[in-house]
Amino acid sequence: MAETVRFELVSPEKLLLALDAEMVVVPGEAGDFGVLPGHSPLISTIRNGIIEVTVNGAVTERIFVAGGFAEVANDKLTVLAEEAVPVKQLDRAKLEAALNDAREDAEDAKDDHARARAAARVEKYTAMLEAAA
Repeated sequence: MAETVRFELVSPEKLLLALDAEMVVVPGEAGDFGVLPGHSPLISTIRNGIIEVTVNGAVTERIFVAGGFAEVANDKLTVLAEEAVPVKQLDRAKLEAALNDAREDAEDAKDDHARARAAARVEKYTAMLEAAA
């Protein structure tokens, strides 16, 4: 069994991160799950939250992800994220403004589709603010 798991974080545009890690914690839809070397094959949707990457016994990467999928197979974890931002790059002031805009959009929504899109943005920005805390 390998001592590391290969982790790749991919956005719709490009490969964002690729490295070997001791453990990666992913915000799965049913709850956070840790991926270690030798992990059983798995496919999961992910929720808004933070991916934590452990290398040499310490968390070296904390990345906020908004939606997507995770696949574990053959000592490799691939996360296909709709959006990914390193936690240290989250700007509280910008996020608070975006959250307020999303809340206003939800209040002003003219139909269910617009209301649902605005509600998803409110949920995302709320999670991002929690991550930035």
